Amino acid sequence: MRKPEQELADIKSMMERSTRFLSLNGLAGVLAGIYALVGAGIVWYWIYFLETSYSQGATEMHGSELMNNMLLLAGVILLLALGSAFLLSRKKSQKNSHKFWSSASKRFMLALFIPVISGGLFSFALIHEGYFHLIAATTLVFYGLGLINASHFTLSEIKNLGLGQLILGLIAAFHHEYGLICWALGFGILHVIYGSMMYYKYDR
Repeated sequence: MRKPEQELADIKSMMERSTRFLSLNGLAGVLAGIYALVGAGIVWYWIYFLETSYSQGATEMHGSELMNNMLLLAGVILLLALGSAFLLSRKKSQKNSHKFWSSASKRFMLALFIPVISGGLFSFALIHEGYFHLIAATTLVFYGLGLINASHFTLSEIKNLGLGQLILGLIAAFHHEYGLICWALGFGILHVIYGSMMYYKYDR
């Protein structure tokens, strides 16, 4: 005879697998943070370092060239982050004998990507209208809202990560001179911190 406590734990585990996407890999968050920090460093080099006396001989970028390079860099970072998350999460689901593409994962992705895609399109509208100083704030706020929304369908740590992104986005909205710093803290440092926490708690 199995103990009632064990049976209840098994039932709870089955319910969680059916309603929550539990295959998120913390290492993917760490990698996403590293990609973002490298990207922020490159953008800082383009915007600030090339204007200093230390950059003699280097070609400065302005206007549309700078914006095009930044959009290309953002696309590369996004693809790397999404690719890492997909591969590592699928590997985790296979290791734990969980179905990766399930109703729970679909709800999670829908809850996350509706705000994220909306934020991306809104960012393009801001670029079109010339409000470049609000891009960092916009991406942080919409991403934070997406994480908070998706936290109902996955690990609880995602909610706190989303709140951190949201707070940094609001700071960047009112102090756009710190936009790049807030972006690096949100997409970089917070991802590394929460990814590490999730890895040591769930993936080791």
